[in-house]
Amino acid sequence: MYNSSSISHFLLLALADTRQLQLLHFCLLLGISLAALLGNSLIISAVACGHHLHTPMFFFLLNLALSDLGSICTTVPKAMHNSLWDTRNISYTGCAAQLFFFLFFISAEYFLLTVMCYDRYVSICKPLHYGILLGSRACVHMTAAAWASAFLNALLLMANTFSLPLCHGNALGQFFCEIPQILKLSCSQSKLRKLGLIVGSSCLGLGSFVFIVFSYVQIFRAVLRIPSEQGRHKAFYTCLPHLAVICMFLSTILLAHLKPPSISSPYLDLTLSILYSVVPPALNPLIYSLRNQELKAGVGRLMTVCFQGAGH
Repeated sequence: MYNSSSISHFLLLALADTRQLQLLHFCLLLGISLAALLGNSLIISAVACGHHLHTPMFFFLLNLALSDLGSICTTVPKAMHNSLWDTRNISYTGCAAQLFFFLFFISAEYFLLTVMCYDRYVSICKPLHYGILLGSRACVHMTAAAWASAFLNALLLMANTFSLPLCHGNALGQFFCEIPQILKLSCSQSKLRKLGLIVGSSCLGLGSFVFIVFSYVQIFRAVLRIPSEQGRHKAFYTCLPHLAVICMFLSTILLAHLKPPSISSPYLDLTLSILYSVVPPALNPLIYSLRNQELKAGVGRLMTVCFQGAGH
């Protein structure tokens, strides 16, 4: 029997059993994290330096890139360290800190995607009021609200999770500290508190999900009313990157946490957790850049300036 006060560290799930596979996973994680760092840094720099990109959509995208950078820097370095040095340990305080920052950045991404959904809704359904509804002050307020909500959500969830008594060891079935895995270690007497934790978090996420679905129903209705086919295509492709990111983000999280226990296995759980915690920060810059000519042009100008500066 364990209790919370006697636990000084947790044991994370090993990504592989053999040394060769551990080194392979280290190289794969290194490649993905470098791609995420490069892609998101380019977006942040292009938007910050390109005056023609100082619009609400790109301001929100800059904040999304910041949340992606924070998310991947929270989970991947420790997993790379453990794979390289063949260890599984993470300290109790380190686990709490990792859980808080992961929840903070993943919540911020979700709330920012909700705000970006509102931006797409206004641009297509209320284009004449775009400048009024999404002025610079409104954009700053909405972004600040998204980050503040994410901070409070992460703080409450982390505090409530680590206030539960732990009686079932210290081995986590995940390569980073995650609420469902910590809840599995908690005592059976704390079932009511665990249920409250899950319900509270779900209600907050459900509100944003309902808003996103409602907004896209209105967007698609407005797009279908556009008389010209070219206009419909242009409006639809404006929303496509955002819709793709939302679908990838929500589908992997929902599949990871709501799949039936009958199909659950350690390897499937590990694969799904990598899909929603590691892959999106690397893919999001690519998804947004492929369909956005302004962003591609901004990144191109930034790289040209950098190369010219390096040449001199």
